[in-house]
Amino acid sequence: MNKINGYTAEEAGSLVKYVCEGKIKGKTLTRIFEEYAARTGRAKGSVRNYYYALLKHSDDEDVKKLLAGSNLKAEEIKPFTDEETDKILRAILTEKSKGVSVRRAVLNLSGGDDKLMLRYQNKYRNVLAKQPERIKAIMNECGLDTSPEGQKRIEDKINELYDNLTASLKSENDRLTALVQRLSDENRLLKLQIKNLR
Repeated sequence: MNKINGYTAEEAGSLVKYVCEGKIKGKTLTRIFEEYAARTGRAKGSVRNYYYALLKHSDDEDVKKLLAGSNLKAEEIKPFTDEETDKILRAILTEKSKGVSVRRAVLNLSGGDDKLMLRYQNKYRNVLAKQPERIKAIMNECGLDTSPEGQKRIEDKINELYDNLTASLKSENDRLTALVQRLSDENRLLKLQIKNLR
């Protein structure tokens, strides 16, 4: 197989196996990438990028063989248009002007969908970091405080949202990992009981 992002066929196979095993254990892709990166000495972003590059080349014969039976596939993420981005920003900032926290605004906007909430939050952070003038223009449009202090309050709320969401996802992942372990233990006990009945 040709190298993709510098991985050999053996490394690619190792990553595919690791991702499959991690998913069976109920781990998130983020956690799998972090663990694999720590194990191999690669950067987490590099592992993530490689994984998605591999899935994008799934029409390649060698990649097909590597992925055979793994059921791994990348969900296609449709980027936000400029109009959608402005609508998201306007909704978040309008809610904020009513005294609603950024976290609650993003949660309301996403309808409780965690993945969508994360996408909105990431888009908001991305625009805030790379296009502060766009945020300022929409803040002016919504009648919000555009002073540095007002901007700092918004940034602090976004950071708090990100930290809370990360902690929530980690907690849920730990809970599901414990549940899988408990069910595995119960399964082993049942197998022993069935074996002893024979």
